Amino acid sequence: MQYFVQQMVNGLTLGSIYGLIAIGYTMVYGIIGMINFAHGDIFMLGAFVALIVFLILTSLFYSVHVVLFLLVMMVVAMVMTSLYNWTIEKVAYRPLRGSFRLAPLITAIGMSIALSNFVQVTQGPRNKPIPPMVSTVYNVNGISISLKQIIIVVVTVSLLALFWYLVNKTSLGRAQRACEQDRKMAALLGIDVDRTISITFVMGAALAAVAGTLFLMYYGVVAFSDGFVPGVKAFTAAVLGGIGSLPGAMLGGLMIGFIESMWSAYFSIDYKDVAAFSILAIVLIFLPSGILGRPEVEKV
Repeated sequence: MQYFVQQMVNGLTLGSIYGLIAIGYTMVYGIIGMINFAHGDIFMLGAFVALIVFLILTSLFYSVHVVLFLLVMMVVAMVMTSLYNWTIEKVAYRPLRGSFRLAPLITAIGMSIALSNFVQVTQGPRNKPIPPMVSTVYNVNGISISLKQIIIVVVTVSLLALFWYLVNKTSLGRAQRACEQDRKMAALLGIDVDRTISITFVMGAALAAVAGTLFLMYYGVVAFSDGFVPGVKAFTAAVLGGIGSLPGAMLGGLMIGFIESMWSAYFSIDYKDVAAFSILAIVLIFLPSGILGRPEVEKV
């Protein structure tokens, strides 16, 4: 039983990271109906920015509290990734918004490859490790819970609550929901659609940057290729939970995390990805819109 609970804790931690990335996918798709396949590499960029900030801070300051380190790393990573994602939306996606549906998809894949190769050229192809930032581990009835895991869960829950409030209780959220329903009608009602979409891209990038920073803190290493697999799994989580739904994206992320953790613990770790995608296929057979997704209504 202790082993099972331990794996649940590990799955909760991993699923929280996937959920943060998945929210970025689901927010962009909910408004413009497009999958930003460069989002996984935005997550990777956030991890690298956090790494560079960490190295700069440790070289200049020796006795700064780790909480301050993390805050600075997150803020700088959020700013840099938000600027990059805003540029992507303005330069690569906005001109193709009214084009045929494959054009933005191809552009998104191209931006993903370009960003991955840019990081590879500038930072090198090797893994970039950092010293452990947080090493405290608590033992609760034989179950090991690290301070890193607590930080990840607390940050994830806080950000999910904040973004739920922004989307459901603020004027920006009303504009986003109006654009989701009908962009032309929203524009006729005075909503700046382009601005709303750009802000949505920025919000998604900020969450991906936080996920990248937490990923770096948890695993202590990052590589230029780390955007692809977590990005695909986060997209899977968004589809599983119901793409377009913020709680659904987080639920999907947690489910993917639990599936991977349990499968690795009780079966073969080599097939954990197969298990996650198989569960996705099974769920979509019975719930084509995902667990919390709404069926798409065609406008006539």
